[in-house]
Amino acid sequence: KDGFYDRFRKRIIFPIFNVTGKIIGFGGRAIDAETMPKYLNSPENILFHKGKFLYGLSVAKDSIRRAKKGIIVEGYLDVIQAHQAGFTNTVASLGTALTREQARLFQRFAPEVILAYDSDTAGQNATLRGMDILDYAGLTVRVLNLPPGFDPDSFIKDNGGAEFKKRL
Repeated sequence: KDGFYDRFRKRIIFPIFNVTGKIIGFGGRAIDAETMPKYLNSPENILFHKGKFLYGLSVAKDSIRRAKKGIIVEGYLDVIQAHQAGFTNTVASLGTALTREQARLFQRFAPEVILAYDSDTAGQNATLRGMDILDYAGLTVRVLNLPPGFDPDSFIKDNGGAEFKKRL
């Protein structure tokens, strides 16, 4: 009645942390297929600019350093599922549009990256754009090829971490 509404209605909420572990914003993933957009982040503000952060980096950075490589996926659930399966060097771009700032941020922790975006058309297009951006940042880029209809989350759920590791 007063002109307010819940920005994240019908969504699962994910806190977004900066590299030091402080919450700087929130992301929401739609619970049902009808709610659009599928992903929604906090509005950009003085602390939060989605193109400057990688979801999960605050907990993945040590694993990325140790492995000297990391995995970049599209979504929050991809990161969570990968971490649960032991791939703790996984982070997500906040949306499919990987930015130069995100590439430079990643480059501070490792020289190599594996892009593991969804196997759909949007994911394939984002992979091509991301490869150029990551290469421009001086990173060695590899691409994980998933079967049609899969993203890292669904692939690990259906096939297990061992199969995901073989593909990597």
